[in-house]
Amino acid sequence: MNEYVIGVDLGTSAVKVSAMNHDGKIIAQQSYGYDLHQPHPGYNEQDPRDWLYGTTIAIDRLILRDGIKAEEIKGISFSGQMHGLVLLDADGQVLRPAMLWNDTRTTKQCEEIKAEMGDKFIEITGNRALEGFTLPKLLWVKENEPEIWAKAKSFLLPKDYVRYVMTGKQAIDYSDATGTVLFDIKKNTWSKEICETFDIPESMCPPLIRSIDEAGTVTNSYSMFSGLKTTTKVFGGGGDNACGAVGAGILKPNMVMSSIGTSGVILKYEPDANVDYHGALQYECHAIPDTYYSMGVTLAAGHSLNWFKHTFAKDEDFTEMVNRAAERPLGANGLIFTPYVVGERTPYADADIRGSFIGVDSMQNKYDFVRAVIEGITFSFRDILNIYDQHGQDFDTVVAIGGGAKSAFWLQLQADIFNKKVVSLTNEQGPGLGAAMLAAVGLGWFDSLQDCAKKFVHFGKVYEPQSAAVKKYDELYKIYHQIYDQTKDLSHQIMKLRNSWD
Repeated sequence: MNEYVIGVDLGTSAVKVSAMNHDGKIIAQQSYGYDLHQPHPGYNEQDPRDWLYGTTIAIDRLILRDGIKAEEIKGISFSGQMHGLVLLDADGQVLRPAMLWNDTRTTKQCEEIKAEMGDKFIEITGNRALEGFTLPKLLWVKENEPEIWAKAKSFLLPKDYVRYVMTGKQAIDYSDATGTVLFDIKKNTWSKEICETFDIPESMCPPLIRSIDEAGTVTNSYSMFSGLKTTTKVFGGGGDNACGAVGAGILKPNMVMSSIGTSGVILKYEPDANVDYHGALQYECHAIPDTYYSMGVTLAAGHSLNWFKHTFAKDEDFTEMVNRAAERPLGANGLIFTPYVVGERTPYADADIRGSFIGVDSMQNKYDFVRAVIEGITFSFRDILNIYDQHGQDFDTVVAIGGGAKSAFWLQLQADIFNKKVVSLTNEQGPGLGAAMLAAVGLGWFDSLQDCAKKFVHFGKVYEPQSAAVKKYDELYKIYHQIYDQTKDLSHQIMKLRNSWD
């Protein structure tokens, strides 16, 4: 009998499920989309039940449309969008829409955390309190929705909610727990000091599990709902960045991952918790047991390009649009874009900064603007890589995944802007592949994720930096790097004025 694992990639715009065999071959895939709700500027919410229905429909289609037999599905694990707050009452029912990772309404709460705990907070969590993280969201609900807070008995993150409904058991894996900034990264447990300081009952924090640990099996009710067997094992899973790193083979310190999805991530494997970036980068537990990773985030990477296309090139084929941009001159005829269209996280933790085009000229055409957006997104990644340079962290290879890895033009552009070799994957599946690998190791198919990677992860073409382009991009980057400081005050004034009119 065939045996499969399912990797569930619970993203911001859709869920994708992949069935893989012992050799790491994808046998079938299904996906299902859901809506993002933005009731006010800076608010980004989803209904957690949409994730559950989407995941279940996608799994059901694997069985009904692709012919995967339910009894052949031996294990399921998850990659999930990080930081989102799902509040549950005493009966495990959802109390309000989930506040997502890109929700930026919590600036006041972040300031309160900093004022109350200062550097002690970074010492405990390895991170600054930023708007996207979970703790500020908890405090926002506590302060602004007291009637909901009074009913709240526990919280979960997005993938953990879906897993909870599947198994009937609440839990959070370590990689997602660190992203709540309620977690003591050195003691490897929920922080009693932070809970007490902000009057959050420790009982709200669910049990912690490793990403490869079995969280339970499919319940009878979910079996009837989904078609899965009750013998199917469900594993902890991890945050999307940790799973993306596993699926990209980022298993040693000389490699970093460049991921361009809705947001953008530069991520580096860290063997222990002893590196101190003073909160400039996020520091998280890895999905690989007893290891860590650091990362910086560009809030609107692929989102910036999607926004531009939807607004100015709605009917144009995406691939053709990027190909036409590749034909424009390096530097987009003097046009520079800053991708702060929903605020920024790294290196500028600024919810009120907004993007800009600098150097608009009547000689430019639409594809200069597209190229400027692509270059600006990549410059924002270089901002993150600079932090590693400043802390003496050396690496020689960038593994590219996500939308930026689907274009040879964008892969070469990354190599030229980073001045590092960039490699793509021949079987690039992003975080979903990492999720499937966690299930495979959890089932005992492999002794470790490193062993699993030998079968599941395959590197492709290497893109080497081209010296002439490197020199030109260095000159452009020096200008790009000045734009934030020179425009932030005006940007903040515009945001303040706009909000006063709402």
